[in-house]
Amino acid sequence: MSIQILLDNQPEFYTNLDAISGKVFLTLPKSEQIGTIVVKLEGESATALQVPRNYGYEPGITRTAPPPGPPGSIVGENHKILYKLLKVFPDDYYESSNNPYGSHPLDAGQHQFPFSFKLPINNACSNPEAMARYGGLGGLGGYGSGGGLFGLAGVRVMDGSKQLFLRHVTATLPPSLTGFPMQAEIRYYIKVTVQRPGLLKENWRYQIGFKFLPIEPPRPPITGQEAFARRPFSFTPRAKGAPKKRSSLFGSKKASEALEDDGDSPTPPSIEISARLPHPSILTCNQPVPLRLLAKKLVDSSEQVHLISFQMDLIGVTEIRSHGLFHHKVNRWVVASYTDINIPLCAPGDEVGKEMVIPDDLWRNRPLPNTVAPSFNTCNLSRKYEIELKLGVSRGDPKMGAMTRDPFSQPQNIFLPLHFASVEVFSGIAPPVELLKAARNTRPEGIVVVRPPPRLPPRTSVSEASAPGPSARPPQQRPGQAGPAMPERPPQDPLYPPQLPPGDIPAYEDVPPPSYDEAMAENLSGPFDGLRPRPAYSGVTNENAPSQMPEKS
Repeated sequence: MSIQILLDNQPEFYTNLDAISGKVFLTLPKSEQIGTIVVKLEGESATALQVPRNYGYEPGITRTAPPPGPPGSIVGENHKILYKLLKVFPDDYYESSNNPYGSHPLDAGQHQFPFSFKLPINNACSNPEAMARYGGLGGLGGYGSGGGLFGLAGVRVMDGSKQLFLRHVTATLPPSLTGFPMQAEIRYYIKVTVQRPGLLKENWRYQIGFKFLPIEPPRPPITGQEAFARRPFSFTPRAKGAPKKRSSLFGSKKASEALEDDGDSPTPPSIEISARLPHPSILTCNQPVPLRLLAKKLVDSSEQVHLISFQMDLIGVTEIRSHGLFHHKVNRWVVASYTDINIPLCAPGDEVGKEMVIPDDLWRNRPLPNTVAPSFNTCNLSRKYEIELKLGVSRGDPKMGAMTRDPFSQPQNIFLPLHFASVEVFSGIAPPVELLKAARNTRPEGIVVVRPPPRLPPRTSVSEASAPGPSARPPQQRPGQAGPAMPERPPQDPLYPPQLPPGDIPAYEDVPPPSYDEAMAENLSGPFDGLRPRPAYSGVTNENAPSQMPEKS
């Protein structure tokens, strides 16, 4: 027996609204009785943190609630951010035959079963109604209430009730993410389960992983505003009696000792350097940073200042959350680094207050590394970014100063840090135009929710409107007449949803706004139309590598 999953035209990564299609190949050496074959599309965001041993301060780990476990224990959260089921066997032909044993024979040989999924926009674990359908609280009509011991004719289905006891946020599906062994990871899978009836027969399972990169939220309009980080600096005055100029590099000792003490030393240069980014500060994966550097002359000085070093780092801060415990992991990417440059800043003849734009040749052709994931926020993980610049400036010509041992001719060096505390990184995958046109409301998380149009009242005939009886509908309100006030809805607990009488339909106000899939249905195409190549992304080293999270207790 062998199981294989082959995807159709598999790209380097998938994104929202992409169709994942392929075939499941099942090779049997002999005839077998098969109950059902189910293909699952799953995404998991798993975190695990250790409870502080002293119930108090623990470096790197903070908590906002009582300890979730004994000291030293590991507590984990596993959010099913994506979960879809598709039964590919038995089909209509096999189900037409009445089999009292709940299984169907498959002959020896190779069998193939096609499947197709469409990736949604938002995570699934934040929808309590969808989670309640899977096992546990599924009740009648849920996936967990089907035939068999585990539901769906013996196929093990996720227990959605466990998701209802966790805190969730409604957000776009996060990108695939690894690199935090035993602490956090986000993975996406396609799993197939072949159910074999019988007490002594185990089900056959197989899975493959794939990379995922989400589409970016709608970008704000370009306003021309800039966020900036600036820092002024001044060099220290030279000591009195310092030689202003050497007659020769290899001059005599008497010439070097001849001091031109004519009073005060020259005014030391003072310059302000400012780094600017567009506001809001948004970076794009696999693209250079839209940075501008400006130097402003603050005092009238006859000495030249040079930029001798430049380094730009992208800092990623990942917040890991698990049952009230918080831990921050910091990653650093060096985008550009130069230590042997000599760029003059603010010529001595420039007037005070004049600004100079530093050429962007240092970072213009340096895109972000393809291991940088876009900013995201999901139930138990979030990622934000910062930009840090380190600039080295020198008073005088650094090359000429390195050729002499005279302490009065040595250049003065100052290293300036510039920091942007909050920047966003977008994936660079623009959402479809139809999706942007259908957007009506933007949430703080950047999730666009399409609200349904108001429902029209049902058409009624004159006889039905005038007929007395308990089934008569209330008369319609006149245009100028105010209707009765709606009672205030009490707060609802997602663990205990309100029960409705049979046949009762909730009012429009009680219906939550639909998700992207409900609003766009299945006719909205993905962001890639085949004309644009997908950007590179290596957020995970190997999507089929085994999980590095601790085993569940």
